[in-house]
Amino acid sequence: MSGGTVWDDLVGQRHAIEVLRAAADGQGMSHAYLFTGPPGSGRSNAAVAFAAALQCERTGAERGCGSCHECHTVLAGSHADVAVIRTEKLSIGVDEMRDLVRRSALAPVGRRWQIMVVEDADRLTERAWNALLKSIEEPAPRTVWMLCAPTVEDVLPTIRSRCRLVTLTTPTVDDVASFLGRTDGVDAALASYAARASQGHIGRARALARDEATRNRRREVVALPARLVTLRACMDAASSLSELAKQEAELMTGELDAREKADLDSAYGVVERGRRPREYAPALRDLEKDQKTRAKRRHLDVVDRGLMDLVSVYRDAIALSLGTAGVLVNEEIRGDIALLARTSPPEAHLRRIAAIFEAREQMLEFNVQPMLALESMMVALVAPEVRTG
Repeated sequence: MSGGTVWDDLVGQRHAIEVLRAAADGQGMSHAYLFTGPPGSGRSNAAVAFAAALQCERTGAERGCGSCHECHTVLAGSHADVAVIRTEKLSIGVDEMRDLVRRSALAPVGRRWQIMVVEDADRLTERAWNALLKSIEEPAPRTVWMLCAPTVEDVLPTIRSRCRLVTLTTPTVDDVASFLGRTDGVDAALASYAARASQGHIGRARALARDEATRNRRREVVALPARLVTLRACMDAASSLSELAKQEAELMTGELDAREKADLDSAYGVVERGRRPREYAPALRDLEKDQKTRAKRRHLDVVDRGLMDLVSVYRDAIALSLGTAGVLVNEEIRGDIALLARTSPPEAHLRRIAAIFEAREQMLEFNVQPMLALESMMVALVAPEVRTG
């Protein structure tokens, strides 16, 4: 947290903050909350900030001070009565949820609440939802559930009907740029670029502002549409996008994988004894399986972000064609976008956006191999005369 209170890092969420402040002060408090909003809007940050405010030692307008012991431990992830469940896997299974439900039934260690925050609640399996349902229907007296998901449709109807909805919105470019300058000391020009390029995604904006390699990878992605003039170029573009995503995903997981392996070796005494006990092999197998699943998810997440970057290019082209564009999301490649706007009507760009979302659905919902989906998508992005000529 960068500011003086637990709310300071919730960018552009004034209405949600007002609702949560009132609830923390006892006005409209519920046993279950559902935080929804687009990627990067800060769903889990809002839930954790609310958890800190509920545990805060202060009262009234000072609740959620961010500086007391209770606030500090919640924000640091070490509070005994606040569990934050996040997964690096493709789904959250029934066993994980049953463990959480059992914990939720316990009385809190402190004087206030037992709080269960579930990030990526949309990743719960059907059996996991069923395991959670009874706890939501018949909650323990001092337990509060906080579920985070992109939309209400991502949550089982019988559960969302029992939750109080907190809706977050995409922050404006000015809000994000101001946040980067205030919290990270980013200069105005870079902050503006990162805010536009991230399309309101706070985590992405910070990565773009802090890391030149991340900026360079994005520049390569948004440059692809102007190159799609032959079928060979389509295949190359699909390969390039997949490879860029792989590089970024490996950077995100490589260090963590190595650290987990070292911790496992240390726990089983492999380094000290110079040999592997019998129990080590199955433990290593389980670790490698989890790491492989995490790597797959990270790769898909990064590919998905690349697809949204491509969508932003075609949206810019539509805005330019219709004369409604002020500052483009991809202002740095205005020349490429102007060329796209001249050579294809807005309707063609809308079809291309539809093709991108179709590829996204194939990968995320139907488990189609990313390269197959990307190759098919890139061909659909080319002008019809190129595909048939």
